[in-house]
Parts: sequence; structure tokens; C-alpha cells
Amino acid sequence: MELRHLRYFIAVADAGSLTVAAEQKLHTSQPSLSRQIRDLEDEVGVQLMLRGPHGIELTTAGKAFLEHARMALVQSEAAKEAALRAAQSSNPSFALGFISGVEIGLLPNTERVLRKEYPGIEIRLSSDYSPVLAKSLMRRRLDAAFIRPEEHMDDLNYKQVRSDPLAVVCTSDHRFASQASVSLDDIAKETFLLPSKAAPALRRVVLESFSRAGIEIKSGYDVHNVVHAISMIASTCGVMLLPAYTKHYLPESLKMRPVAGAAPTLDLILAYHKANKSPVLKLLISKTGQLSETSPSRATRQSR
Repeated sequence: MELRHLRYFIAVADAGSLTVAAEQKLHTSQPSLSRQIRDLEDEVGVQLMLRGPHGIELTTAGKAFLEHARMALVQSEAAKEAALRAAQSSNPSFALGFISGVEIGLLPNTERVLRKEYPGIEIRLSSDYSPVLAKSLMRRRLDAAFIRPEEHMDDLNYKQVRSDPLAVVCTSDHRFASQASVSLDDIAKETFLLPSKAAPALRRVVLESFSRAGIEIKSGYDVHNVVHAISMIASTCGVMLLPAYTKHYLPESLKMRPVAGAAPTLDLILAYHKANKSPVLKLLISKTGQLSETSPSRATRQSR
């Protein structure tokens, strides 16, 4: 996925028309733009737009994707500016990664902590899957990243930031939507959506939770990300276990309910390369406890 795909998608969404976006905003041909949008949908794995005689309309997945696309473009421009300033400045720079979505709760506090000690610091941000960020850390492309515990992290050290409870996501008209909580036994009786291998830590926690409870779970669908999850839950009327903080991304047509009893949890860690001796990193590690305002118990209450 390239930034131009995001620019094209945003232009079409804002114009409400492929033709208008192509001619007035992007100065390209309509067939070429349509091909770029199809390529983007193939990359994401879900349909983002519905095409009709009177223009286009975003699907539920498209609306969720649009917010992140705008954020990605803003961050890309910020990264470009940071690189240009860093080339002309002696101020320290720090490359920081986030699992897509968690930056909403963590980034403000992280920036506050770093800028208090280093007012002129240039913070370069990345958002991606946890395994991708782990590889970037091992290749020294990032100084630190908020990720999940991944396998084969021998070159990395880490410090736990918080533990995210998992909760059940379903459609608003599903029987679970009116329940105070949902048991793993009941979940196993429904069409169940399983995180794909792109999110191995989440997939592992979900499967281990059912295994420990002695429950056999069968899934006909693998889900790659939150946008894909929203689309698949809505289209299949299935259910899925997702971290409670993803409630902020759900449309009104979906609901999140707590898991009955002790909910499965997924650790969020601050990881960094063992050889990284950056004083900025040292400061961030020492302030880890101040970065996440939402505790697991509070997150669980918010999901109800």
C-alpha cells in the first residue's frame, strides 16, 4: 500500500464521485483512478466503496479506513518535515512505532514525556502490525515501539506498558448485544472470526483461552485487521474477540460486550533493541508507567 493510494481514496471519498475526483482533484483519468481504488481494496482485503449511477458511497469498512487514511497522510507529511528539519538541526530525533490504533491513547502522553525533557525533539512516527514493527526494531529502523510480545525477539528488550482485556464484538441486533457479558461457551456456538497470522500474538491468546477452557473452537474466517473485522462481523453476523480499546473504532452497527469471568488479556509492551543506548530511549523506559492512563479494569468498564 502506497501513500498515493491513500490520497486517491481520500479524494474520491471527499468528492463523492470518481469522475469529479479524477478530473478536478487528481488530474488523472477516471479508468486509471478506478484501477488504483481496486488495487487498494485488494490490498486491504475488503470493499471500501459502493459504486452507483449517482456516485460512490463508503461502506462501513470504508468509513473506518478513511479516518486512518487521513491520519496516515498527516503522519507522513510530519515525518517528511521532521527529516528536513533534522538535516538542518542539532536537536535529537526519535523513531517511535505503534500498533495501529493504540497511538490514540498513548501518543499524547508519550509526546508530553519526551518534550518535557527534550523540547526540540523530532519524533518520527510509524504505525503498523506488531510483527512488522518488531522487525523494524531489530533492523534499527525504529528506536522503540509499542507492540505485542512476539516470537524470535532475542535482539530486543521490552517493558510491559499495560494488559489489554479482550471483549466480544458483534452486530447490534445479535443476541449478545443485550447481555451483560458473554461466556466462551456461548461464543463457540456462533460463527467465530479468528485473528489471522498477521496478528500472531492476538491469535495465540484467543486460541489458548479456548484451549484452557476445554472448548473446541472452529473458525471459517481469518481477519487481518480492525477494518477487516468490522466488515466481516457486519457481513457474516459473526462474533470476534478484540482488545477493548478497539471499541473507539466501531460503528454504531456493532457492539462490544465483556467476556464473562476472567477475560483473556493481551500484553502491550514497549520494545527496543538491546544495543540502543539513546538517552531519549532511557527516559521513555523510565516513564513507561505514566504513558497509559487506561488501566485494564477501566477499559473493561468502558466496553460495557
